[in-house]
Amino acid sequence: MTAPGAPVLRLGALGFDRGAHLLVRRALDGLRPGEELAVAGGDPALAVHLRAWCRTNGHGMREAGPGEPDGVRARIVRGRADLDRRTGAVRAGGPGPGGVVAHPPPAWGLAARGALVEAGGPPGPFDLTDRDHVWADVAPALYARAAASQWDPARAVDWDAPFVLPDEVERAVVQVMTYLVENEQVALVVPARLLARVHPHFREVLQLLAVQAADEARHMEVFTRRALLRGGEMGTSSAGGRESLHTLLTEPDFSLAAFLLSVLGEGSFLSLLEFLEHHAPDPVTCRVTALARRDEARHVAFGVAHLHHRSTVDPALRGRLRAAVERRHDALQDTAGLNQDVFDSLVVLAAGEWTPEAIARGHDAVAGLRAAMDEGRQRRLVHLGFPADEAAELSALHTRNFM
Repeated sequence: MTAPGAPVLRLGALGFDRGAHLLVRRALDGLRPGEELAVAGGDPALAVHLRAWCRTNGHGMREAGPGEPDGVRARIVRGRADLDRRTGAVRAGGPGPGGVVAHPPPAWGLAARGALVEAGGPPGPFDLTDRDHVWADVAPALYARAAASQWDPARAVDWDAPFVLPDEVERAVVQVMTYLVENEQVALVVPARLLARVHPHFREVLQLLAVQAADEARHMEVFTRRALLRGGEMGTSSAGGRESLHTLLTEPDFSLAAFLLSVLGEGSFLSLLEFLEHHAPDPVTCRVTALARRDEARHVAFGVAHLHHRSTVDPALRGRLRAAVERRHDALQDTAGLNQDVFDSLVVLAAGEWTPEAIARGHDAVAGLRAAMDEGRQRRLVHLGFPADEAAELSALHTRNFM
């Protein structure tokens, strides 16, 4: 007989093959371990399915005997397996940026931030698990801005815009585009490698790095497409340029990698892209460099914000940043620096015509570009806490290959 006062769950014709377990589980949630739930229903297989479900979920079950009232088919004795399952479970911080914890344990692995995490489970393969080693308070806002600013190369650029360039000028554009593609490739690989190491608890950083990699993939596409737009071949790739870029791949520290790539390298590229937009000899080149510059500005903003955050909690960081610049300078001091073909192409683009006076103006404009890059690097270094004289010294040590 059903215990006096035991609740009765009436399933009607609903069977376990159509979701009856949801109603059973809901009814049991209101009971304490050891209390009974009577189950009534018309499904012929109800008792068989209910017994299997109870065994799987840690509850007892007895089939109804003679004299059970109201069509009761079985009685469940509420177990505690589902309650024990939550013993030791903890909240993985809170879902919003304010819920980020300083040191999420490896055992949280891929758990969503704010979720109730059961004990056990495999630890994640993430070695960047310290909030201050990856975080910037501006990351959520930057990600939202980046997600809203994505653009489609096929629609954002008028690839059929009419223009005619002299062969020498077209070759200069192709050479610069080739150079940009190489630099964008390393700018994609570095955040992609870092992304795989960051604990998912810092999801806004993951999202921002993922969008950054997507930005660079798009830049690679549009720069390649512009280079090939008039049916030519790609330009030259210098050994020194590739060696300079390779040094960015060998820096394992998150903050130092962000410093070398985003603050110094991509920071310098903001000036280069502005220069190319201003001196572009055709509307397509103007458009693709303008679009890329908007994206790169976000990448630089995150790098600066992250390093500013970390320097406030780690005063020794600036010493390591200086050492990273010096180490890279020493590694590259015997290389040729900027590809001569790239330098000459920049002069041609800035000159606009083949006269001695125009070439002189183009050469001066490239010298002005280098000065603008240097000024921008110094400004960002001062923002990170370097004295002005030290900022000037470190900026002068930056690679001659710009990135």
